[in-house]
Amino acid sequence: MSLPDRAQIVVIGGGIIGCSTAYHLARDHKADVLLLEQGQLTSGSTWHAAGLVGQLRSSASITQVLKYSVELYKRLAGETGLETGWKMTGCLRLATTPDRWTEFRRLATTARSFGMEMHLISPDEVKRMWPLMDTSDLVGASWLPTDGQATPSDITRSLAKGARMHGAKLMEGVRVTGFRMEGDRIVAVETTQGEVLCEKVVNCGGQWARQIGAMAGIEVPLQPIKHQYIVTEALPGLSTNAPTIRDPDRRTYFKEEVGGLVMGGYEPDPQPLTTGDIPNDWEFRLFDDDWDHFAQHMEQAIARVPSLAEAGVKQMINGSESFTPDGNFILGRAAECANMYVGAGFNAFGIASGGGAGWVLADWVIAGEAPMDLWVVDIRRFSSLHRDRHWVCERTCEAYGKHYTVAFPHEEMESGRPRIVSPLYDRLKAHRAVFGSKLGWERPNWFAPEGAEARDLYSMGRQNWFGPVGEEHALVRSAVGVFDQSSFAKYEITGRDAERALDWICAGDVTKPVGRLTYTQLLNSRGGIEADLTVARIAEDRFYIVTGTGFRTHDLGWIVDHLPQGDVRVEDVTERWGTLSLMGPRAREVLSAVTDAEVSNTAFPFGHVREIDIAGAMTRALRVTYVGELGWELHVPLEATGRVFDALMEAGAGARLRPVGYRALESLRLEKGYRAWSSDITPNDTPFEARLGWAVKMRSNRPFLGREALEGLSGKPLKKCFAGFLVDGDTVLLGRETILRDGAPVGYLTSGGYGYTLGKGIGYGYVRNAMGVKDDWLAGGRYELVVAGETVSAELGTPPFHDPKGERIRA
Repeated sequence: MSLPDRAQIVVIGGGIIGCSTAYHLARDHKADVLLLEQGQLTSGSTWHAAGLVGQLRSSASITQVLKYSVELYKRLAGETGLETGWKMTGCLRLATTPDRWTEFRRLATTARSFGMEMHLISPDEVKRMWPLMDTSDLVGASWLPTDGQATPSDITRSLAKGARMHGAKLMEGVRVTGFRMEGDRIVAVETTQGEVLCEKVVNCGGQWARQIGAMAGIEVPLQPIKHQYIVTEALPGLSTNAPTIRDPDRRTYFKEEVGGLVMGGYEPDPQPLTTGDIPNDWEFRLFDDDWDHFAQHMEQAIARVPSLAEAGVKQMINGSESFTPDGNFILGRAAECANMYVGAGFNAFGIASGGGAGWVLADWVIAGEAPMDLWVVDIRRFSSLHRDRHWVCERTCEAYGKHYTVAFPHEEMESGRPRIVSPLYDRLKAHRAVFGSKLGWERPNWFAPEGAEARDLYSMGRQNWFGPVGEEHALVRSAVGVFDQSSFAKYEITGRDAERALDWICAGDVTKPVGRLTYTQLLNSRGGIEADLTVARIAEDRFYIVTGTGFRTHDLGWIVDHLPQGDVRVEDVTERWGTLSLMGPRAREVLSAVTDAEVSNTAFPFGHVREIDIAGAMTRALRVTYVGELGWELHVPLEATGRVFDALMEAGAGARLRPVGYRALESLRLEKGYRAWSSDITPNDTPFEARLGWAVKMRSNRPFLGREALEGLSGKPLKKCFAGFLVDGDTVLLGRETILRDGAPVGYLTSGGYGYTLGKGIGYGYVRNAMGVKDDWLAGGRYELVVAGETVSAELGTPPFHDPKGERIRA
């Protein structure tokens, strides 16, 4: 086959992700697809993958993606005539410690919330299912009967045949050498066999995805790491239908293969490859056997399966796999290039993810937006920080080393820190701040009292910060606290057409006079919430937007992508401004002591923005809250942040002012019922379902992105509705706990925590009912939550739960 002159969509990479994407583009969307593979199909890392297929993840959407993979692998051979090697053997996950067992109990609850079957079983039951295993140290195990295993090369070839059957063209031995660009758009793919004109490109280049992306000006933050496993000779007594095994406390995994075992693991001291480029001819390549490094896994595996000590080893596979800094794969369109999409960085889960990832990525490419909430894998969760390959390598190695460690709640990564600090970093350290990190920024999570250890001590129950955070919470409710929120992402939208442009992308009404601010969502074409932010009008032709730290790239990209043409400019000004949030009943007392500006309720009402002078710094003061108390966000020129902080601390001494951290912020917002984007509100949720309809300008008759979808829902019963729940006692709510109504599951929590003012646990989630969710139906039920396998009584409530005398987020 000769290289065609043009194609609608060019997919780069012939591994399982590329072939799955080409298959779904051709099958579901009848697209004109050309797939280019520089070597042979599967020749990157697909051919040496271990082939375990698990489905449960902490995200409902990603679990759905992996469940789709299993359904596809079951039926694909019937369509193409090529077997996939799929076996639904089920998977056993072993627990040897109380913390691991608690983790599994929570995972079993998550599985129930997501509609998956997962059972907790005894060591005796494990022994009956896997007789060759030593179970003497087990507390128990989890059993996922619909998990299994497959043959990576066979799946890929079956997908490739299916893609061809639906009209896609697949060419091997064609390497991409560059792109012809017009501005930020690819107009042609340059290859070793000529040029192909195209409309869109999908980068499924595996280990090469980073350097392919670089040709188009985008960064794909991957780090290849050596991953080893062995294939043994036959083990007497091993069933060909033996469940796959994950033994996280011993950092190993097993699957049956031709009567023997595939065994590998995730070591705490991984071996990364170069931080530079992967050679183009790195096809079907393996590293030399490294038995010294692998010995740690052999020792643990033999302790679990003693007969392994006598088994012959047919082969060691020592190949490289692409991993990411947070352990989640990468999908979507990078902000730097208008028409390159990425599917890469699968962290050795490429086989489990491949079918579903290709399905949603194909939809994304065609529609220009994700078909569901895929934030946890969206490439726009990264930032310019991730262009530092050495930082990416260090962080990715830490994530790899934690692949099988107990996932403690609120655990922070430690590598590559501190990276980005606000001007207050040293001052806050002097106040005994315990920092976390978000997109590279060091942010104070809590402040340790004198005599207490100033670090997190992780546990599955109440952690060591629980008491001190309660004191910070009480301070904000009764007096005043100051939060360093300098990491907030901040943009300015300017130009003659700025108002018109923002009126289109914002669901809320931003056409207010100068000096007003608006809390608003940005919606996708389905009416789902793509962003949640505030827009302050600081001049007729200038708007100041503030959003969450972690959403900086995502939200800016969404705005830029959807602004209509005209005289409008967008600038990221995050590093120009420090942000001090002064919150609490005595906030006005402190603020009035440091400025000559009038800050009374009459002169400075809620929902307004003013420029005021504090300590010689012209400050943008936004009267808005995320804690539900009187307060201001003070946006200060970055270089003056320390000076303004010092002035506030001195003036606020009599009001008991002190710094407060993000963990108190979380408990405060839960009591007030404020939603958090990416958990409580997502692209899967409309403002009506989230009880945020009051923030949408439906009565204005002006067009905005998402309006048509919302109008289509008008008059129809809601199938789900946001609700709050209170629980008594020491129950720890984290999110994803199952909601029961009259004993039947009706949803799961999207977030959870503790309300110190109330003395109760607080959870939020969506209650679902196919016949419609109305207030009287909601109120007529008896509610419980399933928490780590235990059913606890819950009180249904409508936020805010705390005394509503404080400020509301809406004007």
